[in-house]
Amino acid sequence: MTQVPSSGQIKQHEPPLPRLVLLYRAEIEVASPQLLGRTPAGERRIYPILGGRFDGERLRGRILPGGADWQIVREVAAGSVEMRVEARFTMETHDGALIYVQNQGIRRATPEQVSRMMGGEAVDPATYYFRMTPRFETGDARYDWLNGLMAVASGMRSPECVVYDVYAVE
Repeated sequence: MTQVPSSGQIKQHEPPLPRLVLLYRAEIEVASPQLLGRTPAGERRIYPILGGRFDGERLRGRILPGGADWQIVREVAAGSVEMRVEARFTMETHDGALIYVQNQGIRRATPEQVSRMMGGEAVDPATYYFRMTPRFETGDARYDWLNGLMAVASGMRSPECVVYDVYAVE
């Protein structure tokens, strides 16, 4: 039978508080969406990725064309539209390494904000929620540290591209 530790024992060993460290800022250009219409999961949109760039202290390079952002859009409450993001693409570092990125996230905004973004207008990113959890995969030994890294990101939609800052959770 296992013994439950006392509160005094637990306080001696607190879990460490996570710390966020900026990895890079990404700017991703997307094509016009492929609008599949209403599906059982919600309104499906697919945004082909045309390319982009990323820049940070330990990571910099370009985002290769050929990936996409598969989105499900649905109304979740009166006055709120939720977009579930699932983007997959390849980054090429300045020194030639290839890194596969699988990025899942949520953007919540008002219908008016969504309409403005879809129309190419700038919307203050402090007025809507856009967060992601990217995962990385590479066979390049120089960047092996990314394979086991937990990361989070905060994003915004500008008229020209999708912009997000990616943070390592340490």
